[in-house]
Amino acid sequence: MLLVVLTVSTPALANHPGELLDETMAAKEPAFEPADRRPPAIELRTVDDLEFDLHDLEDKVVVLTFLPEGCGPPCADQQALLVEVQEAIEITPMRDMISFVTVASPDSPVAPSANDANWLTVTPRDPEAVAEMSAEWAELSSRGGEEPMAYVLDRGARQAGIFHGTSFAWVNMVLYINGLTNAHPPESGLLDRIWDLFQ
Repeated sequence: MLLVVLTVSTPALANHPGELLDETMAAKEPAFEPADRRPPAIELRTVDDLEFDLHDLEDKVVVLTFLPEGCGPPCADQQALLVEVQEAIEITPMRDMISFVTVASPDSPVAPSANDANWLTVTPRDPEAVAEMSAEWAELSSRGGEEPMAYVLDRGARQAGIFHGTSFAWVNMVLYINGLTNAHPPESGLLDRIWDLFQ
């Protein structure tokens, strides 16, 4: 069923990257919101004493979530929904173009993924870092609210679509990702190259 949906829907989304893709998804999915500014960077050291830099995944579309301490059932439910997204993507050519990243506090309920090879769970050494990053990224949204947000970042992390809470249809996130993977990778402009120097 999903393959049929993707086959039918691909021309409508894939040939119209950027704002039109966002507008199309916003009309289709009430829980979707396009972000109107460049997402923040993430550079941290993990509890395993490893360095993580979101910039290292700039050649992929990234689905990013935060699991701060005390988030509880809403975050657990969203993670379970994202597993459905990942399972759907695993049977398509997109599977090698996507990375799922969850930045989690040590006691957060991380759902088992369909494929650990493209789902990274990162636990920062600083216990306050998850809540701080989650709040910083939430500023991309004009809706506010307490629901957890899932951020879908285009290659190069130059734009983000936000899926709020757990009410979105997983197939709509798959279609949004499909539109991003079919679009030409964004080329770095002068401002992007200057920005990258300070990352």
